[in-house]
Amino acid sequence: MKVGMYKEAGGGVSEEKAWGIVLADTARHIARALESGYSENASEVIRKIRESFEKELNRPTSSLEGGFVNK
Repeated sequence: MKVGMYKEAGGGVSEEKAWGIVLADTARHIARALESGYSENASEVIRKIRESFEKELNRPTSSLEGGFVNK
């Protein structure tokens, strides 16, 4: 991940907003794939991803390791 690229680009989009868009797009792609490949309901998949995401943010199942490398 290139953290800071939106800030460096200076396009007026905040880093936080841009990463929120990236995460939402990823969830929609996963939901679409599960719908087309496994007959899952895309709306239900997104609901479950959102639920899991919130739980993980509030109560992580593992600790973070590593650090930020600015290159």
